[in-house]
Amino acid sequence: MLNIDFAELEEKISNEELTFRNAIAKEAIKNYSSLDFPNNKDEEWRFTNISQLMKHDFRFISGSSDINRNDIKKFLLGEIFKYQFVFVNGKFIKELSSDVRTQNIEIANIDTAIDNNTELFKKHFAKYAKSKVNYFSALNSTNINSGAFINITDNSVIKEPIHLLFISDFKRKTLVQPRNLFLAGKNSQATIIEHYAAFNDNIYFANAVTEIFVGENSTLNHIKIQEESRNSYHISETAIEMERSSNFESAAISFGGEISRNEINCKFNGQGCEATLNGLFMLDDTQLHDTHTSIDHAKPYCNSHEQYKGILDGKSRGVFNGKVIVRPNAQKTNAFQENNNIILSNEALVNTKPQLEIFADDVKCSHGATIGQIDQDSMFYLKSRGIGEETARKILIHAFASDVVKSIKVNGLRDYLENILELRFNKEK
Repeated sequence: MLNIDFAELEEKISNEELTFRNAIAKEAIKNYSSLDFPNNKDEEWRFTNISQLMKHDFRFISGSSDINRNDIKKFLLGEIFKYQFVFVNGKFIKELSSDVRTQNIEIANIDTAIDNNTELFKKHFAKYAKSKVNYFSALNSTNINSGAFINITDNSVIKEPIHLLFISDFKRKTLVQPRNLFLAGKNSQATIIEHYAAFNDNIYFANAVTEIFVGENSTLNHIKIQEESRNSYHISETAIEMERSSNFESAAISFGGEISRNEINCKFNGQGCEATLNGLFMLDDTQLHDTHTSIDHAKPYCNSHEQYKGILDGKSRGVFNGKVIVRPNAQKTNAFQENNNIILSNEALVNTKPQLEIFADDVKCSHGATIGQIDQDSMFYLKSRGIGEETARKILIHAFASDVVKSIKVNGLRDYLENILELRFNKEK
């Protein structure tokens, strides 16, 4: 178990009235204390060794910084969005954020929103993440004071992206726990960018949980960018609940952190839902990244599409475990899942495990996985036309990743990622 002392928090809760927030924290401490720290004997963590976390004494400390608007320009994706919320070291920074006042959308720091919207939080908050069985989600729920609340009202179309920027600038080993709740009302449309970044390469632990509710006949596009410190740890759970005829699109791009893990759980609660989950991780040196997905086809006439890609160099390690569950009454399900990986060195390694659990008979389901090196025929073709080996290598890597990057519909963000991709694997002298 991580070396975390809850004595001060438990004393604080016992001395206050049992508010909704304190009730969640009290239950979470109980759940967390009953769960074992994940290890390789657990099938869900079989290929992801996170024992390094035990070596550090992370503290529940968040604090402000002297970061200003000029400092964060490089993380603004090439443009200033109308809806932009900035968190530095776990603290919401009003001066760096947009002043949003509209009837169509509410964006607030979760620390204040949880007290101002208690009835709405009782309906949705801590209902979708697996805090009773997920060690890190339980830990996240013990101390809710950082993160974003987004509530998009019924029949609202939010055309501009909502950019949530979580920046780390820690000077000591710190545990920061963003907790987000996104609600998309009936017949609404929106794009939310959840962006994690760092100014330095210090050691810290980001333990994030995001719960998403996609209302009936609504469309929500969720993009997560993880470019944490190369010496940090980033573990997250994203839990999505979808109502009838709703549409959810996801793109998860990861290239930061010494160890990182994205767990994405999506459940269809009504007929006619469609979910598209795309992802790309780019690793080198000794980085380890783990993507775990689960799509629960609990209702009939629903579609899901998954495409995750990995690019690995050095001694890096990649893990993909994708599960599609088709319940007995979920007839007319259409589910597709694919994981493709390119290995750029002799010491990089990928473990991939696509899964289908089908309990209905009138379905179309398929999955596949590939692990290989750069195609030598393609290399020969490019070199035969006068293109140098390293340039040809860069072209082929870019082409491999382009399916995921091009699925992102925000122009500034797509250009931002294209630039990172070009710099990451450009080994020309």
